[in-house]
Amino acid sequence: MLHNVSYNNREIERKIALEVGPMLTLKERWKLKGSGSPRLYVTDCSIHIYNLMVLDINANTCNIELREKGIIIRFRSLLETYALPIPYYKLTLYKGRAEEYSLYRDNYFFKIRADKKGIHKFIEKISQLKSDQGFTYVDDL
Repeated sequence: MLHNVSYNNREIERKIALEVGPMLTLKERWKLKGSGSPRLYVTDCSIHIYNLMVLDINANTCNIELREKGIIIRFRSLLETYALPIPYYKLTLYKGRAEEYSLYRDNYFFKIRADKKGIHKFIEKISQLKSDQGFTYVDDL
C-alpha cells in the first residue's frame, strides 16, 4: 500500500512499522554497513506511481531503506513524500537488463537504473536479507 508520509501521522507510521518492522538500531546499521541506498533513478514504474511522478518536472528518483522485516521505497513528487513498504515475503526482485533491477510488490513495481557499483552491492544486500528471512527447509537441518 502506498502512503503519503510528508506529515507526521502516527497511524501511518504504525501501519508501516507493523508491515516492515521498526528502524534498525545503530549497531545493526553498522553491521550492515548502512541501511540506506544511494539515489536511484527510476526507469519505469507502475501506473499508480507513474501518475504521481509525472506531476513535476524533476528527475524520477527514489531511495530504499532497509528495515527488520522488509524495505521501504521512498520517492518525492510535488513537495510530497510517498513510501511503499514491502515486506520480504512479498518482495520480488528481478535483474532485467545489465543495468536495471526490478522491485515488485503485488501490483506496484519500480525499475531502477544500476549504473554504479554501489547500487549492485546494495541490491545484493537486499537479496541476502530476503533469503535470511526465508523459511527453514528440512534439508538445512
